[in-house]
Amino acid sequence: MAITTYISDLLYRYECVILPGFGAFLTRNQSARIDEETNSFYPPSKVISFNRQLQANDGLLANYVASVEKCSYEIALRQVRNFSNHLLSDLEKGETIAFRNIGAFSINEEGAIQFSPRENQNYNTSAFGLASFTAPKIARETQTEEVVSTTKEPIVLERHRKPYLRYAAVAVVALMAAGFGSMKLYENQVEAQNLAERQKAHSLVEDHIQEATFIIGSPLPAVNLHLAKHTGNYHIVAGAFRVEENADKKMDQLREEGYSPRKLTSRYGLHQVLYGSFEKRREAVKNLHKIQQTENSNAWLLVQEID
Repeated sequence: MAITTYISDLLYRYECVILPGFGAFLTRNQSARIDEETNSFYPPSKVISFNRQLQANDGLLANYVASVEKCSYEIALRQVRNFSNHLLSDLEKGETIAFRNIGAFSINEEGAIQFSPRENQNYNTSAFGLASFTAPKIARETQTEEVVSTTKEPIVLERHRKPYLRYAAVAVVALMAAGFGSMKLYENQVEAQNLAERQKAHSLVEDHIQEATFIIGSPLPAVNLHLAKHTGNYHIVAGAFRVEENADKKMDQLREEGYSPRKLTSRYGLHQVLYGSFEKRREAVKNLHKIQQTENSNAWLLVQEID
């Protein structure tokens, strides 16, 4: 299903992706390593694990689904929760569920969910294009020779029977060093390109947020929707601003329209202006639809626990 693809997309950018009602996928960076027993070389990677205890919705996956499928947040969240329910139902039937490029789930004898990550999938963007390889062992042959001294006491000397193997070994080491140098140079180039793309994407998102907040064509007459509440985990957002001064102007505008707005700073540094907050999701969605239909079609619902 597409939900597994969306989770895989987010794992490239985030260290924690929660599937509401099911659990969380966690990633941990692992440095490049060498297996001395098999002479295998492995590039930097991200190790995936699963935590069944983290099930609360943080909005990350649902918002991503809504943006990709061009649907509302409520519809996207419903799709995600239905997917979780189907997963649990299939697992209880004894089936093994495989997530493409992520891993497989099953139920053990104690009734607990077991997760087996896919080993050949690397979510570390800095290692893009790098693959593991195995280097052949260097064989060395020696020969012992007995030399008789003037004191007639035997002395055992050890020397290489084939001196050219020494030069072959030096050549192999030099080639491996050059290979590692090339890999490091390529890795640095890939990391620089990824950083530039991330900065470009971040800039485009911020510009889109600013434009979506200020471009208002043919505004409709104001409708008095008194949202004085600021308790609960369901919040109606009027806009998100990179510059705090713009957020303050938006709050002044909402006060003139009869609202009691509140400002909330997100983890991305954006200043979010709230119409109001609600204890029950149904009440929040009802007021959100009214605001979208009458005065602000860009208003959206934030699900988050705040102080």
